[in-house]
Amino acid sequence: MVLMHEHPQGTRGNSNNKRLLAAFVITALFMAVEVAGGLYSGSLALLADAGHMLTDAAALMMALLAVNFAQRKPNISHTFGYLRLTTLAAFINALALVIITILIVWEAIRRFYQPHPVEGWPMMIIAVGGLVANLLSFWLLHGGDEEKNINLRAAALHVMGDLLGSVGAILAALIIVITGWMPIDPILSILVSCLVLHNARRLLQESLHELLEGTPKQINIDQLKREMTLNIPAVRNIHHVHIWLVGEKPVMTLHAQVIPPLDHDALLHQIQDYLLSRYKISHVTVQMEYQQCMEDEYCRITASADLQHGHAHHQH
Repeated sequence: MVLMHEHPQGTRGNSNNKRLLAAFVITALFMAVEVAGGLYSGSLALLADAGHMLTDAAALMMALLAVNFAQRKPNISHTFGYLRLTTLAAFINALALVIITILIVWEAIRRFYQPHPVEGWPMMIIAVGGLVANLLSFWLLHGGDEEKNINLRAAALHVMGDLLGSVGAILAALIIVITGWMPIDPILSILVSCLVLHNARRLLQESLHELLEGTPKQINIDQLKREMTLNIPAVRNIHHVHIWLVGEKPVMTLHAQVIPPLDHDALLHQIQDYLLSRYKISHVTVQMEYQQCMEDEYCRITASADLQHGHAHHQH
């Protein structure tokens, strides 16, 4: 059994860390400004947009934690490090967002029956400020190493989505200032809340899937086993495959029944290189077996005709 693990690079992480921290501070501060402005102006749309900015702040915080935790070395108590904390934070954040969204929608429905006055100009000023803050955060994230760092890409997408909420709040403020039509505020708050709820639902599903150690959605285990037996001639069968995520890193264990190799290490590296290049799995434990695994029915090789067909395919 051999373990291969890829260690993070500190220099790139430090650069991303500064950009994420700056974007988080800007987003969190203006989220507080929007909450205060929403309470002062009476705008439910600003409060809903603040809820959306909370998703951005949470995404930035989780990305920031992931960069920091990735730089920490595993220890005896936590052999995989601390990356799973980001998943737990995502799950808690998603639950909080669902509760906030329900409260905002409830208040919006109430305001349709009992209209609430909204100060248009304060709402306008704060909404424009929110747009500027989001543009600045997006520029910070877009200027980083987002093509190679999934945390920066995800955070930038969150901020870009929040631009829509800021634009909507500006339009609602314009309508209130020009026409005095107050129902636009709860209408917009419901629309923004739907966007927040969509993000919260997806975040809840993804974090729960990872906490339950589910298989990464982009990996099809049946296809992986089939392709490995076709593309690596010495591999006769792949079984007992387990794949899960720790943070954003896939971790894998598998049993491989192989033809006794002339060079054991060369075959092992071939399996590892294949999984890294084809599936981006850098942390894999491989148990090689030269005989059929007789532990249970799942281990037995019952389709000898299929195996013969696979090896015939290798020879062509």
